[in-house]
Amino acid sequence: MDLRDTIREKSKAALAESEIARRIALASEAHPDEEQGKPTLLRLAGELELLIEPARRLVRRIDIPQAQNPQTIILLPGFGHGPNRMRYMAQQLEAAGHRCKRWGLGRNWGVAAEAMERLEARLVDVVERYEEPVALVGWSLGGLYARELAKRHPLCVSKVITMGSPFSGSPRANNVWRVYQAITGHSVDAPPIEADLAAKPPVETIALWSANDGAIGPRSAAGKPGERDRAIALRCTHSGFTYAPQSILTVLNELDRPKLG
Repeated sequence: MDLRDTIREKSKAALAESEIARRIALASEAHPDEEQGKPTLLRLAGELELLIEPARRLVRRIDIPQAQNPQTIILLPGFGHGPNRMRYMAQQLEAAGHRCKRWGLGRNWGVAAEAMERLEARLVDVVERYEEPVALVGWSLGGLYARELAKRHPLCVSKVITMGSPFSGSPRANNVWRVYQAITGHSVDAPPIEADLAAKPPVETIALWSANDGAIGPRSAAGKPGERDRAIALRCTHSGFTYAPQSILTVLNELDRPKLG
């Protein structure tokens, strides 16, 4: 290795160390409203029920009603998760007669301009293929993407259903913002795309929330009047939005519900 290669390698190492330090600082920052509205540690511990969910499915049966209005749906996963995390819900929705499509981006590693562009292209492609607007069902961060998609392409979206998505109030009213900042490298106050998270999309928008959510503050997921059309309270954990019978049946009911107006 000559001198130039040595200098280049040392520069890369220095940049890597600098980036690691920056992300640690993002995860460690103090903020005056960080404790306001976020779930308690006891609620967070309740998310461990996810570990016994596979066993529950062996003995649980959900009576799935047939859809009165079968439609095309795109399911958007939460932060750190991909389509497989939404597979169980997709199976139940398809059993009712709906057509479920993946969001097409693999794992959701946070807000990014490139991801938003790819998601917009995915939405338009699905709409053109099936020649109808689609319903967007987004869990957690996936719901934020769903709301922004509907704002940018309202003619392509028939309805938005968010599940435990933090679109209202402080972006720190949750137990995951520090991890999010460390992984994405940007502050929750400064996402790399222009977005007014609380602004209601110009299509029917339903927010599912739960007081048992261990990750996202209930008020943040329920929103205020004017930020969504309806807020529906469930009794499930944050992870449970994707598999709890009450959540699945509520989504099915909302899909069949006639459009506003």
